[in-house]
Amino acid sequence: MSVQQSLIELPFDLDQQRIPAHVAVIMDGNGRWAKNRGLPRIVGHQKGVDALKDLLRCCDDWGVKVLTAYAFSTENWGRPAHEVEFLMTLFERVLRRELEEMMAENVKIRFIGDLKALPESLQAEIAHSMEKTANNKGIQFNIATNYGSRQEILYACQAIASLVKEEKIQLNDINEELLENHLYTKGLISPDLLIRTSGEMRLSNFLLWQMAYGEIYVTQTLWPDFNRQEFRQALLDYQKRDRRFGKLNQ
Repeated sequence: MSVQQSLIELPFDLDQQRIPAHVAVIMDGNGRWAKNRGLPRIVGHQKGVDALKDLLRCCDDWGVKVLTAYAFSTENWGRPAHEVEFLMTLFERVLRRELEEMMAENVKIRFIGDLKALPESLQAEIAHSMEKTANNKGIQFNIATNYGSRQEILYACQAIASLVKEEKIQLNDINEELLENHLYTKGLISPDLLIRTSGEMRLSNFLLWQMAYGEIYVTQTLWPDFNRQEFRQALLDYQKRDRRFGKLNQ
């Protein structure tokens, strides 16, 4: 997507120069959306996939460089077994179905989280999608799957402790950059904006380190109803904020 095309697509009241480079989303409310309509929860998850696809294209159209979506948390294993099984199957089916389209749109796919705990067939689809899109130069699309930020930080600390024990590094070598290089998000810029749908006012163990200075936007809208107009409202709110990163503007 060229800059000129992005400007054509961008709503007139958004500032192209203040579009966040990295947007993260907690896609909450699929089950409630379905329940409100007397439908099975799985229908809400299916509609949620459609909302995510539209947001990814919108981010690409409007100049966002990175989109990170919280697809499945380490805590989500506690949901009913049939729902977890459906979600694993849904992830695999969507990956297989959408990969060629992602290639055509130049999307670079990356999964973050403890992927070893996922079904082997899903792991294979994930590895295939990341390998095939590795050289794409378009929007970076990160899917947090079996992701938990506390676990992520704990694993990083354990890895660094092993390096100290093996005398590969000294205690004085431990800094923020070293820790970040042991997180699942190694190499990614931190999110500028985190959007959470359905009105919940918490991070839910998502990107705790990375969101140190990210802006948070919460909407009452349930995820399947989150569309370009809703995203525009989130960006308008974001662009009104004064991001000082702990400093004072003179």
